[in-house]
Amino acid sequence: MSPTRVLVLNSGSSSLKYQLLDMRDRARLATGLVERIGEATSRLRHTPPAGGTLRERTAPIADHEAALKCVAEELAADGLGLDSPELAAIGHRVVHGGKRFTEPTVVDDAVLAEIERLIPVAPLHNPANLTGIRTAQALRPDLPQVAVFDTAFHTTMPESAARYAIDVRTADEHRVRRYGFHGTSHAYVSRETARLLGKAPEDVNVIVLHLGNGASASAVRGGRCVDTSMGLTPLEGLVMGTRSGDTDPAVIFHLARVGGMSIDEIDTLLNKRSGLVGLCGDNDMREIRRRVDEGDEAAALAFDIYIHRLKKYIGAYYAVLGTVDAIAFTAGVGENAAPVRAAAVAGLETLGLAVDEALNTVRGDAPRLISPADARVKVAVVPTDEELEIATQTYALVENSN
Repeated sequence: MSPTRVLVLNSGSSSLKYQLLDMRDRARLATGLVERIGEATSRLRHTPPAGGTLRERTAPIADHEAALKCVAEELAADGLGLDSPELAAIGHRVVHGGKRFTEPTVVDDAVLAEIERLIPVAPLHNPANLTGIRTAQALRPDLPQVAVFDTAFHTTMPESAARYAIDVRTADEHRVRRYGFHGTSHAYVSRETARLLGKAPEDVNVIVLHLGNGASASAVRGGRCVDTSMGLTPLEGLVMGTRSGDTDPAVIFHLARVGGMSIDEIDTLLNKRSGLVGLCGDNDMREIRRRVDEGDEAAALAFDIYIHRLKKYIGAYYAVLGTVDAIAFTAGVGENAAPVRAAAVAGLETLGLAVDEALNTVRGDAPRLISPADARVKVAVVPTDEELEIATQTYALVENSN
C-alpha cells in the first residue's frame, strides 16, 4: 500500500505552522505552531492525535532548521516521525508564484530559483517559504517536496482583470500585474460552497469573501477565478486589519512631496498603520463591535468604512459574474462576525441577497447557509481550511506522479 500521509508546512519569518494529515480520510493526526523562532522566548505548541494532551515547550529555537527538528521530535513522540514510510510528501505554502506557477509543483533547483527570483514582489513571505522548503529537504532529501502557491488559483484571471492600465513595457519589465493572494482559501471555499449547494463547482458562480486580519474577495465562475481584490501585493482591495486596501496612488506622491515621508515610512503606514487600526486604533473586529455597541464614534466610522468597501466589491463582482449563485463568508471575521455578514448584504435585497437573522447568529464549524430558504442568491458561511487544501493538492500531485 502506498503512503498516505502529508505533512503541511507554513513557514513565516519567525514562525512555523504544521499539520500532519492522513489523506485516506483527511484526518488530522497532529497540528502545531512554533513561534518566535530566533528569540530567547521561542515556543512550540503541539496538539497530538485525538485523545492526546496538548504539549508545550518554551526554550530558545535558533532557526527554522532547529524548529523543524523540534517538530520532528514531537511527531516521533506520537509515533508519527518524519522517517515514517507512511509519509508520502511534504507540502509547503508558498505565497508568491508569479505567472509561471499555476498549479502545485514538485520542488527542484529550478523551482527554488524561480521562487527566489520572485522575492522582490514578496519580500516578507517568499524568503521564509524558501527557508522552510530547504530545511525540509535537508531532513528528508528522499521525499517529494511540493510547493502550493497562494497566487496559483488566480492565474485563470483574464488579462482584462490581471493587467493594470499602465505602460505595457514598463509593467512587463518589472512584473507589475495583479496576482492575487489567499488562493488556497478561495479555491477550497468556492469548491465547498458548490458542495453545500449540491452542485458541481463547474456549475456554480460564487463570490468568496475571505475576511481575516488580511482580507480579500474573489469572483469565481464555474470553479475558475475571474477576478480578485488583491493585486501585485496583498495591499490592494478591501479594508483590512492594518492595511489600507484600495487607495489613490497619488496619496503616496502627496505624502512624499508634502509630508516629507520616505518610501519606507509610507510602506509602513499603508501596510501596518492603516485599515481598521489606522481608523480607530483596533484591528480586532470583536473589540471594534464592542466599542460600536458602546457608542464609540471612531469605531462606528471604521466599521462603516469597512462595510462600504465590502459592499462595493460585492456589487462589482456581481457585475463581473452576471449571475451569482452564492456569496461565501470565510476566515476569522467572515466565519465569526455575524454583524459583518448582516451589514455586508443589508440593502442588497434587489440583488437577491439577504440573511436570516436567526441563522446568521448560529455558530458552528460546518459549512452552512444563513440566507432565507427562498433566497435567490444563497449566503453561506464556509470555514476555510488552507492546510487541508495544501495537503489535498500535494497528495494528488504525488499520486498522479506515481
